[in-house]
Amino acid sequence: MKRNGIRGAVSSRRIAFFAAALFAALPASAAGKQEAKTNDSSEVVVWTYDSFVSEWGPGAQVAEAFKTKTGISVRFVSHGDGGSLLAKAIAEGASADADIVLGIDQNLKDKALGAGIFRPYKPIGADSIPAELLIDPKFSLTPYDYGHFAIIYDSEKISAPPTSLEDLTDAKYAKKLILMDPRTSTPGLGFLTWTKAVYGDGWLDYWKRLAPSILTVAEGWDTGYGLFTSGEAPLVLSYTTSPAYHLEYDKTERYRAAVFAQGHAAQIEAAGILKSAKRTKNAELFMDFMLSPEFQSIIPLTNWMYPVTGVPLPDSYRIAPKPAKLLKTAAPTDADLDAWARTASAK
Repeated sequence: MKRNGIRGAVSSRRIAFFAAALFAALPASAAGKQEAKTNDSSEVVVWTYDSFVSEWGPGAQVAEAFKTKTGISVRFVSHGDGGSLLAKAIAEGASADADIVLGIDQNLKDKALGAGIFRPYKPIGADSIPAELLIDPKFSLTPYDYGHFAIIYDSEKISAPPTSLEDLTDAKYAKKLILMDPRTSTPGLGFLTWTKAVYGDGWLDYWKRLAPSILTVAEGWDTGYGLFTSGEAPLVLSYTTSPAYHLEYDKTERYRAAVFAQGHAAQIEAAGILKSAKRTKNAELFMDFMLSPEFQSIIPLTNWMYPVTGVPLPDSYRIAPKPAKLLKTAAPTDADLDAWARTASAK
C-alpha cells in the first residue's frame, strides 16, 4: 500500500480509467526457462494488499497478462494493507491457502524472514535489479517496485506547503493532516521510520508535537487517501508519484508533493513464495513474470510506483519530484510500535 505512488483506487473519488499494459516480448532465454517448467495446476494463488486488486489497481491487468503468457490463472486474495497482510500470512502458517505473498516491504522484511514462512527462489531477471533495491540476498523476498514517501498537499487550499517534518507541527496545520496506522499500513510504518531517521531518540517527542496537526490516522492507505481527495483535509501521507496520477488521469497539477531538504524515506515492495505453497511451479513462473517487461510496464500507471527494471516511464512522471536526499531507515521494533500506540492514544 503500496504501496506506493498511488497504489490503486481512490476510495471516495472514482476516476474512470483503464491503463493499457505495454506488452513486450520476453527474451528467448527467459521464455525457454518458463516453458521448461511443469505446472502442477491451472492457477496460482497470490495474497496481496487491497489496492493492488482494487478496480483501478494492477491486479486485473497482471492476471490477464500472466494468463496470456502462461495459460495459468491468478487468484488474487486481498488482506488489508501490508502489515495486515503479513500478520495474516504468519498467523495462517502452513495452512495458508496461498502460494505467494506480494506486498512485503523492507520495513517488514525482518519480521517476514524471521517467521520462516518463505523459501528462496531467484527469478529470471533478478540480476537486472539495482543492488540498492535488493532486500534479501537469498531471494526469499524479491523486489518488484519502489517509491518515496512524501506529504501530498492540495495547492488550492495550501499556498505555502511544509518544507520539513517539523513544519508539519505548526499550528496553521491543525487538524489538516491524514496519516496511516504503522501497525496495519506500510505507508504508516514508512512514516514512522522517517521520523525515527530524522529525530533519532527524540522521535516520540516529535509525535507529541505533531498530534494537534493530525485529523485522523487511517487503518490503510486507501481509506486515508480517499479522505484527502474527498476534501476532508489538505495534507496526506502518500508518495512522490501521487501528483503524476492526478496529472495523468485528472489532467490537473493541483496536488503536489512537498519536498523536504532533510530527506525522504523510501519504500521497496517485494514478493515471495511461501514454504507451504501447493502450486510451487506456477509460483516460480509468476515470480519470473513479475520481473518481465509485461508486469513491470503495468506498475507505473496502476500501482504508481517505480518499476525495478528499466522499462520506460509515462510522461506524467515529470511532475513526480525525485528527492535529493534519501534517508537510511531502520525497521521499527515491536517496542517502537507499542510506544507509538501509547503516544497516539494519549490525550
